[in-house]
Amino acid sequence: MALHDPEPRTAGQAQDENATLAAAAKKAAAREWTVDYRNPPGEPALLAPDSVQWRVFRNQIAMGVGGVAAVLLEFADARIRSGVWDHSVYPVDPIGRSRRTGIAAMVGVYGPASMARKVIAGVTRMHAKVSGETPDGTPYRALEPELLDWVHATAGYGFVKAYHTFVRPLSSADQSRFFAEGRVVGELYGVTRSASSEAEFMEMMEDLLPRFEPHPINLEFLNIIASGKAAPSVPRFLHRALARGAVSILPPVVRERLELGPEWNLTLLDRMALKAAGKAADRHKDRASPAWQAAERLGLPGEFAWLPPARQQAVLQQTDGLLAAE
Repeated sequence: MALHDPEPRTAGQAQDENATLAAAAKKAAAREWTVDYRNPPGEPALLAPDSVQWRVFRNQIAMGVGGVAAVLLEFADARIRSGVWDHSVYPVDPIGRSRRTGIAAMVGVYGPASMARKVIAGVTRMHAKVSGETPDGTPYRALEPELLDWVHATAGYGFVKAYHTFVRPLSSADQSRFFAEGRVVGELYGVTRSASSEAEFMEMMEDLLPRFEPHPINLEFLNIIASGKAAPSVPRFLHRALARGAVSILPPVVRERLELGPEWNLTLLDRMALKAAGKAADRHKDRASPAWQAAERLGLPGEFAWLPPARQQAVLQQTDGLLAAE
């Protein structure tokens, strides 16, 4: 699907365009960042290991549901939707494109600070090349402050809302901490206005709301998620639940503007499945995960991100004491 086709294309032209996009997707995959979360030993991340973001980002259900919600919030604005669809491999490789976005998010939370800055600088250089016009002729630039701010805000809202709804309730203080912690990463991307709470996110949304509109691309994206192509080994019903879960955490006014009808309603079985999967993911201490490996890089127990906050503080105090004694 293309956002706009000014003139009818012949079968040959369409074939050539698809071949070009496929080649671009292959090239993008070859450039995918490889991040070593275990090295160099002792190098801190941009965020502290006892941050709320370390707790939330280790949960795959929260990341999946929150990531889809964030994309829907971004695609609601034609400028972002056009920028992504016309200047990336998303139309032919949405899963690969989403995976690379996920890597950039993970390295910003868990990666060595030097590597995080390197990845963020690379993403920013790519975004600097993105500009154009929406189908109705509205100009856009990916590095436009308003768009940068909104993209950053949607990610924060999506992840914290998904974790709070489907994994484990977060206190108001922890939710505010989550938003505040994201500021350091946002500033590296060029963000000038960060939402420090859900209320501030809603204020940002109100400013952009007149631009929000339905579009077939939103449905195409949701259908890709619901199809299960991203992870064929996971039961398809869980993919459908994930897509509906993402729609369910959208602010109601956004869902209405995007015209996401009752077929995207979260059923009781969907909710039960997501909560069960979310809690299971929260208990699963994955030794291959960025959270585990980053903790080991810092000289902490690999399970640090899974420990209760009080236990985390005790471990940090003990670690500080050992370092002071050396």
